[in-house]
Parts: sequence; structure tokens; C-alpha cells
Amino acid sequence: MSKILIRGAKVLGGEPQDVLIDGETIEAVGTGLSAEGATVIEADGQILLPGLVDLHTHLREPGREDSETVLTGTRAAATGGYTAVFAMANTHPVADTAGVVEQVYRLGKEAGYCDVQPIGAVTVGLEGKKLAELGAMHDSAAGVTVFSDDGKCVDDAVIMRRALEYVKAFGGVVAQHAQEPRLTEGAQMNEGIVSAELGLGGWPAVAEESIIARDVLLAEHVGSRVHICHLSTAGSVEIVRWAKSRGIDVTAEVTPHHLLLTDELVRTYNPVYKVNPPLRTERDVLALREALADGTIDIVATDHAPHPHEDKDCEWAAAAMGMVGLETALSVVQQTMVETGLLDWAGVADRMSAAPARIGRATGHGRPVSAGEPANLVLVDPAYRGTVDPADFASRSRNTPYEGRELPGRVTHTFLRGRATVMDGKLA
Repeated sequence: MSKILIRGAKVLGGEPQDVLIDGETIEAVGTGLSAEGATVIEADGQILLPGLVDLHTHLREPGREDSETVLTGTRAAATGGYTAVFAMANTHPVADTAGVVEQVYRLGKEAGYCDVQPIGAVTVGLEGKKLAELGAMHDSAAGVTVFSDDGKCVDDAVIMRRALEYVKAFGGVVAQHAQEPRLTEGAQMNEGIVSAELGLGGWPAVAEESIIARDVLLAEHVGSRVHICHLSTAGSVEIVRWAKSRGIDVTAEVTPHHLLLTDELVRTYNPVYKVNPPLRTERDVLALREALADGTIDIVATDHAPHPHEDKDCEWAAAAMGMVGLETALSVVQQTMVETGLLDWAGVADRMSAAPARIGRATGHGRPVSAGEPANLVLVDPAYRGTVDPADFASRSRNTPYEGRELPGRVTHTFLRGRATVMDGKLA
């Protein structure tokens, strides 16, 4: 493989430096570097980060290829600066056996745009009644370490306890979709002033918070790891903060859309804003930002949830829940966290690369930008401002809540083990 010299990039937002890539590895980081025959990328003013890692992606394959495939989803990931994604298990068939997770893993290898790590289902068929083949999925070629019934809650406390006990044996983690099902029957949006005025069924914050409280106590009892998916309320933040103060091994994620958007948008009745968990209040948004800044929330995860046009182009009650997010995540984090002064670029690298890689045990990702490390990298132009046009997406689906909205920042280059997957903002 040829050498690549990135000249004058601000590594993690610091002073400009040169980075020399040789094959799959960073050969040198410094100033005044040169390499005969190297491809030179002038990166003045751009930020160089370790490749982003998404712990929560829906790639839909197998079974819903009309929404997304592993190929189109990983192209979207690369465009957004990601070098690794964790693919959720709610496919058709469900990824609850070694055979299905190995299929997803193989498709990721064949696509080649980023590493795909399958997430295994906690229960057979996501039905919440019987543990899936956790050990077999872990021992498979896919090496599954994260298990989740995301899209559904593991609401049975005994099943959840057994799952935590099982994955503890090999250092795995259960990622919980915190939603008490009885409290959200018929729910259409966040329960509050807006839902009351619109006459839509309310989704109370306590439906999330009660499951988180239960599960951190179970994790403490078992001595296992639990991860909270798409945390969305101020109350949930306080429960996780309390659990961490007790030394409970809990981690949590927040989505970009929960850092920016509020339930006021539901007044438009545009189903693009229908998501699970629902958009919350301005108070919740501000609490989530503060928690991400102070480390109570460990990571940003996209919950990239593609849907075909017909599943969103309908009345609110019939519309599917979910938003695409891989291609806009870094821009939203720049707007909500960097430009507000809550995080610097080193903090972004931690929340969007190092920490998710550590939680998911993604070897070779989230590493420092230094000599001898794998060349999984992303270059970002923070000065760019552009209007979101879903027609430009690499994803097969277009259900973005940001259409027509101006967002800052643009990924110009993404490198997967030294190979460019994105060059000058275009798929390589």
C-alpha cells in the first residue's frame, strides 16, 4: 500500500501536525514530515480524530433490505467518519444465533467500508421469554460481546438477571432498551404539555427511568456490566450518576437527536420526528448535554434507524419510529457540544471513538493518533456550513429530521486501516 501524508491537521483539535500513514499503520506524527512518493493531503484548519465508533446502528440486513443493507449502511457510516459500527439484532431473522451474526459479520467484511461488529439478541426472537445462544454467538467467528433486544425492552427481571450473569463469564455487556412496556401502551410521543395539547398518547419519563433503576441494581447484585441505550431524560441522568457514584459498572449513551431536538417539533405532525424513545423537553436536552460533558453519559451513539419512504410518508399514528443518523451525527455533536463550549475535540474523540470502542471491545479502534497505532482516522472541516439534503445520503433511506437545516462541519476523509474510504467528501 502507498504512503499517505496528512499535512497540517489539528490532531484532536490541538496544534497543527503532520501524520504519515504507511500501509495500515501510523508511521509518524510530527512537524515537517516528508515521504517520497506519498499521497499528500493538505489539511490546514481541519481536525484529525480517531475513526468514529457507533455502538448502536441498525443495518436492517438480513430481512429489511428495502430500508438498508450492510453495504449501504457502512457507506453511510464511512461518509459520517465512522470506521466501526455495531449492528443491532432486530433483523429478520433475528440475530439470535451464531449463524445469523456470522452472516452479518461476513457481509461487513465484504463491503469493506468500515468494520461491522454484530450485536446478538438477548432473547430468542426478541420475545423476552428465553435466553438466546449468547455463548455460541460469543464463540463464533463474529466474536459477539454486546447483546441487546433493542427495539424491545428485556422487561422480565429474571431474564435480565440471567443475561447479566451469563455475559459476565466472558466480559460481555447487555445493552438495555429501557422502556417499561405497560407504561407505554399506545404512546405516541413524550408525555407532557405538548402531548396533552395535541391529544396524543403520552410516553412518560418514568417508563425509561424505572427500568434503568432496576437494571443498575441488578448489575450491582450480579457484578456484571450493563449499558443503557439512547438515554433521553433528566431523571435517567440522575439515576446513572447515582449508580456510578456507587461503583456500579454501568455505561450510557445519548443520540445526536436527543441532544438537539425537542418534543415541540411534534406539533408539525411530521412523522420524521417520531422516534423511540421520543423527543423530550428542552430541560431534558440540556441535562443530556451536561451529562455527556461531565462523563455521566459515556458516549454518543446514532441509533441509525433507516425506513423506506412509505413507512414515514403517512399519518403520525401509523408511521414507523426512527431516524437515520450516521451521516449527520458528528455535525450535530459539533453544534450542540463543541460550539457551546461543553466539549473540546479531544472530548469528542473520547465520546465518539475511544469510549464506544472500549465498551464494545472493538480492537484497533478508538486508539490514540500516534506512531504505531492502526490508521483508523477521520478528517473534519469544522468551518464548513451546509444545508442537509437527504438526496446526498449514502444510506438507502432518507428519514432524517435535519432536512433543510444548516449544520456545521463536514467529513472530508475517512481512513480504515490506512485505506481511504472517503476522499474529499466523496466515497472512495
